[in-house]
Amino acid sequence: MVTYARNETRKPRIVERVQTGVRMEKRLLKVLKGLAELLDLSLGDLLEGIVLHAFEGKPPFDEESRGRIRELEKIYGLDLEAADSHRLVERPAATAGRGKGKAARPRTRRRRR
Repeated sequence: MVTYARNETRKPRIVERVQTGVRMEKRLLKVLKGLAELLDLSLGDLLEGIVLHAFEGKPPFDEESRGRIRELEKIYGLDLEAADSHRLVERPAATAGRGKGKAARPRTRRRRR
């Protein structure tokens, strides 16, 4: 399935992991989570493998895994491709512009008479 199968003859590498709050396109994250589930990996382990392979210029997935990715892309409506990666912009939030750059007006109670 995944080309980064564990090599049992090599010693484990001790690493220090940190929690991160990375923002990512919603459908892309759904595909990654689905793939991690299918491969019985944590999302972090999947991302580490993808990145380490990319850093070495190696493909992280075999043909079977790429087929599963295509299925998940259809399920979650992911229509992005690598060429889109430098053109992604976020949709303005529903509350965008409301109160931006202006001091918030404090709410005060009226006195009862």
